[in-house]
Amino acid sequence: MSDRAILHSDANGFYASVEMVLNPELRGKAVAVCGSIKERHGIVLAKSELAKKAGIKTGMVAWQARQLCPELIVVPPHYDYYVKFSKMIQKIYARYTDEIEPFGMDECWLDVTRSPMKPMEIAECIRREVREELALTVSIGVSFNKVFAKLASDMKKPDAITEITRENFKEKVWPLPCSDMIYCGRATTNKLESIGVQTIGQLANLNPDVLKHKLGKNGVMLWQFANGLDTSRVAHESYSAPAKSVGHGITCTEDLNTLDEAQKIIYALSQDIGAKLRQMGLRAKGVHLSVRDNELHTVGWQTLLKTPTQDELDIANEAFAILLSNYRWEKNVRSLTVTAINLEKVEEPIQLSLFDTPANEKREILTRTIDEIHELYGKHSLVPALILDEKKMPRGVCDELVMPGWMYV
Repeated sequence: MSDRAILHSDANGFYASVEMVLNPELRGKAVAVCGSIKERHGIVLAKSELAKKAGIKTGMVAWQARQLCPELIVVPPHYDYYVKFSKMIQKIYARYTDEIEPFGMDECWLDVTRSPMKPMEIAECIRREVREELALTVSIGVSFNKVFAKLASDMKKPDAITEITRENFKEKVWPLPCSDMIYCGRATTNKLESIGVQTIGQLANLNPDVLKHKLGKNGVMLWQFANGLDTSRVAHESYSAPAKSVGHGITCTEDLNTLDEAQKIIYALSQDIGAKLRQMGLRAKGVHLSVRDNELHTVGWQTLLKTPTQDELDIANEAFAILLSNYRWEKNVRSLTVTAINLEKVEEPIQLSLFDTPANEKREILTRTIDEIHELYGKHSLVPALILDEKKMPRGVCDELVMPGWMYV
């Protein structure tokens, strides 16, 4: 049996590159795609190569980026176009394989093991076709597993191809810092450094039992990755991963100062979650609340529900109870996120109390009625009385909550 052939293709500076396609006058200039500064989302989401060379990094606040690069051109994001271009890139990938696994909008793994063409030939064809047909560039990693393919795509940018083989991976991969490897985040990196492990090679040569003691099963997984033993498959293009959670969050234009203000936001954030769960045929067995204070410190807590639910009121009540029990309000609140977690299919049996059955039936009838009204007249035709009056809402949040944006995890 021949070795696997895995490609990882990463569109270079994707958002910024699409903006340059949409507006050719931006080409050859320092460009940064930033969220709304007015609504305090003014961080760099993507940057052009010239902006990158000036020291601008993703996640940097826009005003800091302008200090580094006074000639920087800041443009707002156009997500509809990014989705469109992402799909067009994937259509090019589909010419060579149907095993395509997206990793965000701008990255994909491809399994080309069964192709009669050589992996490096396919990579070159993709690189050329994306450039000629879409005026975008990709960096492609070629290897015998997904982890090393992604590492390879990061080694040479932009518009480049890098190959990591079984024969050269120790030479190419082992000198790299552990943080370069997927699933090795900041917390894991810090734990590894605490036992003297800084490079992937040091990780690979460590006793896996030590890593299991330090990091649990994730430590053993990282040891396998470092030694080229990743066997994870590339998903078929038709595969859709089941949702693990459904959440909705907002960063307010002005800080929340009181529990009453936070309660209104929580109920507003929760209003569509139940409808979305019902649409997806799922129930939540738990609720997670994330709070970011005005010094940008984020904390979160979660709890299990007594009974799995699709009801937004249950979710809102539990989220507010979490806030009451855990947040000490030493600092005012900048943003809140409510998430329904531990999802299960509605077909799963649940144990209900006999005393709760009439109330549950009434709630289900009311919920179905509300869903029907939303279907006929729009999902914002009925909203909770608590958030109906803009004068009762915290300043600067009404517009966004009337047109909420969904976050899937």
